[in-house]
Amino acid sequence: MTGPATRFPFRFDPVFRPALALLGVRPATAWVAVTDRDLLIRYGPWRLRTDRDNVTGVEVSGPYRWWRVIGPHVSLADRGVSFGSSTAGGVCLRFGVPVPAVVPGKWPRHPAATVTVTDPPALARLIAGTELP
Repeated sequence: MTGPATRFPFRFDPVFRPALALLGVRPATAWVAVTDRDLLIRYGPWRLRTDRDNVTGVEVSGPYRWWRVIGPHVSLADRGVSFGSSTAGGVCLRFGVPVPAVVPGKWPRHPAATVTVTDPPALARLIAGTELP
């Protein structure tokens, strides 16, 4: 990553913390970092990295149903990936060029990622360029 990173921790609903911890997803291992050039999502053992310029859209969304967002998920409808630890809400990031995230290697590639960070509006503003890192 280049430049100083602004880090957004994931929000954890207490009821899901034990199950997520079994997957290696804990507050210390789950965050989104944004620099002037890069976006990095860490969700336990899963990673997604892309150029910040590859993010073509951002939308605050939620609340969610727990079975659609808790844990790592791939949407059957659009192949987007979700990294969820809370049903309260999150941010959907759309990519110009789909990126790998769920499985090691280059495939499958995902056109979007949803993350359930503690402050979705702040992440959305930063990515949209209305707030400096």
